[in-house]
Amino acid sequence: MSELDSDATGFLDRPATPRTIEDARIEAVIVRTLETKPPSTTHWSSRSMAMASGLLVSTVQRIWRTFGLQPHRLETYKLSNDPDFVAKVRDVVGLYVVPPERAIVLCVGEKPQMLAPDRSHPSFRMRPGEVERRSHDYKRHGTTSLFAALDIATGRVIGKCYGHHGPQNSASF
Repeated sequence: MSELDSDATGFLDRPATPRTIEDARIEAVIVRTLETKPPSTTHWSSRSMAMASGLLVSTVQRIWRTFGLQPHRLETYKLSNDPDFVAKVRDVVGLYVVPPERAIVLCVGEKPQMLAPDRSHPSFRMRPGEVERRSHDYKRHGTTSLFAALDIATGRVIGKCYGHHGPQNSASF
C-alpha cells in the first residue's frame, strides 16, 4: 500500500471500481495545485487543472476534496505592529457596547475588493486543509471614495462620491 493510499481513504478506497490513476499522477496534481498558478489567472479551477493534467474534471475535484485543497478560497489576515493596539480596540469596542449619552456611533469601512490593490505583505501559500491567506493591507491606486448612509427613520440612502480620500470628506459628508 502506497503513502497516497493510506492518506486518501475517501478517494482511493472506492469499493465499486478499481483505481485507475497512478500515485504519480495524483501527486502531480497536488504539487501543481500547491506550487503553481495557471497562466493569466489567479488560481486553478478544476477545469483548468483537468486540462493541464489530462484528467477528468470530476477526478481533479475528487483529488482536491480528498486532500483538502481549495484553490478558489482565500482568507485575509492582519498583523498589527502598533504597541497601543489592544488599548485602541478596547476604546472602539467600548463605543459600541456603551455609547456616550445622546451620541451617534458611526462605522466606516473600506472595500478593498473593489480596488486594484498591491498587498503590503506576501501571501501564505495554500496547503492541504488550509486556504491561501494574504494580508488585508493594501496600497491604493487612484480610487474614488464613496460615502453612503442609511436614514433608518425613512429608509432613504444618502450617498456622495469624492475624488480623493481624506478626513475633510468624512466631516463634510
